[in-house]
Amino acid sequence: METTCVIPVIKTPIDYQAYRISPQDTNRLAIVFDPVIANMSLTYCVEIFDAGGKTPPNRHNLAVEMFFVLKGEGLATCDGKTVPIQAGDSILVPPTGTHVIENTGAGRLYALCIMVPNEDFAELIRSGTPVELDAEDMAVLRRSDAIDLRF
Repeated sequence: METTCVIPVIKTPIDYQAYRISPQDTNRLAIVFDPVIANMSLTYCVEIFDAGGKTPPNRHNLAVEMFFVLKGEGLATCDGKTVPIQAGDSILVPPTGTHVIENTGAGRLYALCIMVPNEDFAELIRSGTPVELDAEDMAVLRRSDAIDLRF
């Protein structure tokens, strides 16, 4: 039996391309992996919400969407049920769940977002307007904004 070694795809925040899907959107999505890069049906991105920003209500027919809050605080609503979220929280949205993520904090809200299968999510993101990640975004993505707790 032949053994094969799969070389992992490694990216850093400088490799991420961010988009604003619609000009009026108050959130940006920075694609980390998509079906083209990963060679599988998933989308993995970092969603960045400006203060007061939120997603438009949306749903997916087949995909499960997962969020992990990196920084900030807000509200997650799915099918009319709303819960507060903050850094360290995880959210799992089942297929067909109509959902909204909203930033209620004074600063930006950052969340990892994974959708499986892709269900044309990466294509929707890439159809938007490219935007730059600024110094604040890069500090969060590189975790250089974290407090050093070493003694």
